[in-house]
Amino acid sequence: MNYLKVRREVFIDMKGWELPQSEGMEFDQYDTPLSRWVVIHEYGRILAGMRLTPTTAQCGQYTYMLRDAQRGLLENIPEDVLFVEAPCRDDIWEATRLFVAPSVDGKRRLLVQKILLEYMAASARALGAQAVIGIVPAVFSRWMKRIGMSATPLGPEMNIAGDRTQAALMNVVQPYKDQQPALRRSA
Repeated sequence: MNYLKVRREVFIDMKGWELPQSEGMEFDQYDTPLSRWVVIHEYGRILAGMRLTPTTAQCGQYTYMLRDAQRGLLENIPEDVLFVEAPCRDDIWEATRLFVAPSVDGKRRLLVQKILLEYMAASARALGAQAVIGIVPAVFSRWMKRIGMSATPLGPEMNIAGDRTQAALMNVVQPYKDQQPALRRSA
């Protein structure tokens, strides 16, 4: 519950995104029993978090965020978010709602980001994933390099809700290498 409250603080209060909320918590159609959450905390205080969803997910009309964007189901994410057809594979999961809590001071932010991404990679591997796909800040290559990891761009740079973003694919089997699983290009 505290995780969803901090998500609300970050995405609704700070960023001003119009997202579903109830009782001080932010959640959406992708918070299903198929998803898993990676939460970094210290003495019960939420420092960072993210949601992992299998790219094979199906819950009602929804699958996962990037695929649903390509299918035209999401008004705030363009259909051309990816250069390729959105994968639907057991070995690729999607990461969404990645955040570091505003209460984490500047001196610790980089360390907390690194811990979050390392746990994301470990969690995804434990779920059978080889890669994680998601929308990240457009400066992700520099950001990933600062924490010793890498990712491959998978879509054009975009402005989503005032943030410069880009879809990317991160290898979680060898997160410190540039090797990525092959994906088909859309025609």
